[in-house]
Amino acid sequence: MAPTLASNVLTPEALLAHYQGNRRLTRRVIDLFPEDKLFTFSIGGMRPFGEMVKEFLFMTMPIARGVATGEWVEKKLSQTAAPKAELLALWDEDTAALDAIWPTIPAHRWEEMDKAFGKWPSRGIDILLYAIDNEVHHRGQGYVYLRALGIEPPPFWVRD
Repeated sequence: MAPTLASNVLTPEALLAHYQGNRRLTRRVIDLFPEDKLFTFSIGGMRPFGEMVKEFLFMTMPIARGVATGEWVEKKLSQTAAPKAELLALWDEDTAALDAIWPTIPAHRWEEMDKAFGKWPSRGIDILLYAIDNEVHHRGQGYVYLRALGIEPPPFWVRD
């Protein structure tokens, strides 16, 4: 059964705090990644971590804005590799923007069916949970990469 906010188990504010805690942890993983390996290192056919980070940036604000407004506008990102500092700056911009837009999500939009980007029908809550799950999944791949590079990743339970 899909999660629901109607059960009062999770408030929108608690979900945002959870999401932002995960984003802080992901930011630390990005920051630990060697610049020269960000878009070149991979294992087992997986994409380089820099490409995964660009995917997070492609998803975070367009999904939050889509759930808030019903307008699904894809974010344009360069197809070329970006310096780590640029990715971190974009990350920080999205973090602030997420904090700003989240409280504007109307109560009905959490449970309302929509078609994200005209392709994926789902409720607002499920679309947002997908974005969080996707980031956590790919961050795990980043952990594997860091370990393979001899770098100790941050403790996964530290979200501050």
